[in-house]
Amino acid sequence: MRTDPPDSGPELVLLTAFLDFQRETLLLKTGGLTQEQLAQQLPPSTLTLAGLLHHLALVEDTWFRVRFAGLAGQEVWSAVDWDSDPDWEFRTATELDPAELRSRYTDACAGSREVVARADGLDQLSVGTSSRTGRQWDLRWVLLHMIEETARHAGHADLLRESIDGSTGE
Repeated sequence: MRTDPPDSGPELVLLTAFLDFQRETLLLKTGGLTQEQLAQQLPPSTLTLAGLLHHLALVEDTWFRVRFAGLAGQEVWSAVDWDSDPDWEFRTATELDPAELRSRYTDACAGSREVVARADGLDQLSVGTSSRTGRQWDLRWVLLHMIEETARHAGHADLLRESIDGSTGE
């Protein structure tokens, strides 16, 4: 069940609440479906709900744990040869049991929340740097980026879910 973000409050509380709202939206849109349903595509796209869930688990781990905190990525991601298979998380997601997919995502989100809780504040800079600019990101930027990324994919999930079983809205 989704929890509406508060109407006002400290910036960190609002940012994390809006990100959690989008995370919960993705879980809502992927809930109660079989492995076959999670693997359904909406042509001409090859995107699937399973792929979105797996991709966002990777993105959570990469942005918060690896890039921001400088921690090692989860083993499932670090074993992948991304140069030879850049869409691995999308391609392999349809082979996973729905409970495993959801667990990977919820575990990654929990790890992200731990990183945020340990941070000194929104102005804390990341350990990692941008490959394009060489600059660090502050926590505020990472949270805003993840809100955008998760919300964009939650919109994709809404369309995919409707094409699978007609489910719309909340």
